[in-house]
Amino acid sequence: MPGNMAQDLTEKELLKMELDQLKKEVKNERQMVSKTGKELKEYIESMAAEDPLLKGVPEDKNPFKEKGGCIIS
Repeated sequence: MPGNMAQDLTEKELLKMELDQLKKEVKNERQMVSKTGKELKEYIESMAAEDPLLKGVPEDKNPFKEKGGCIIS
């Protein structure tokens, strides 16, 4: 039975992987939560009218609607 990938790597290999990941993350542009939070809220509010979780799905367009009933005799 194959082992966990992390168990198969040496400590040096794990540290190198972590370092590589941190190098990638440090390049990401950071933004203030106060700015991105406001933008996210505006986006959510602008899309609310089209959100099926908020407005529901019409019965005739619901792909999960049961096709027929169950008859027990």
